[in-house]
Amino acid sequence: MGTRAWWCLVGRRVDLEGDQRWLDAPTCGPGPVGASWLTAEADRVGGALRENVAGGGLLSSMSVLDGAGFRAADLDRTVRHFYEHTACWRMEVWAQWSALFQPGGELVSRLFGRRVQQLALPTRPLDVAHGMDSRVVHLVDAKGEQHAAGWLRTLSATGEFVYSGCYSARLLPGSEQPSVHVAFPLESGNVQVFLRPSVQADGSLVLSSPSGVFGGDGAYVVVRGGGGEAYAARVPIHERFHVYRDRRGVLRTDHELWFYRALVLRLHYRLEPV
Repeated sequence: MGTRAWWCLVGRRVDLEGDQRWLDAPTCGPGPVGASWLTAEADRVGGALRENVAGGGLLSSMSVLDGAGFRAADLDRTVRHFYEHTACWRMEVWAQWSALFQPGGELVSRLFGRRVQQLALPTRPLDVAHGMDSRVVHLVDAKGEQHAAGWLRTLSATGEFVYSGCYSARLLPGSEQPSVHVAFPLESGNVQVFLRPSVQADGSLVLSSPSGVFGGDGAYVVVRGGGGEAYAARVPIHERFHVYRDRRGVLRTDHELWFYRALVLRLHYRLEPV
């Protein structure tokens, strides 16, 4: 409750059914998040859940991101396959925290992330020594078309939730380039990240959430007040994902998390076909 009051104080009031509809995203009720938000979100948008989709992806096609600065046709075919058929891949993970931020990350993970089963970032290399399991659930609209995808990631060794996110493509105000939109549901709110896609000369993919103004690619916290009103704040957290095939043909991802200009965390994923 105190955390939500803080974000209501520092954020701006937004109309999630009007001008700021681009910030409308799943939330969760009291208790652990895990996968609990999926059914409620399907009901909220008048759709349904489609589980155990053979070869289900985070995006129905990477072409939904085509725009002024991105063409899916230029992507390496393996990189594209991962996003369109995510359930066909398993991952090994390595984590390296900045010495300055590691104690804080451990505190947040223990007191918040593991308790609510959301955003429980691994803080020690052995936490992810056995890899990470993932499950993809599609949220489909009334026509049976993919509206978004839930990506549920758990530690292979313990089954504990690490992330539970809602993935889709979304166009920001005044932009001609769709972004990858990721929302992490929380009680009466969420954390959202808008990632700008770009294709490198070798066909690899870069997704970035740079610094900027409200309404641009970046990270946001959205909370709902007691009277039904909503507040949003842009936060100085920036991410960069580089998804590529190495010289041996292995699909890998380098993920960096920054706070202002300080590097907080590096994650490396090795992705293998199931």
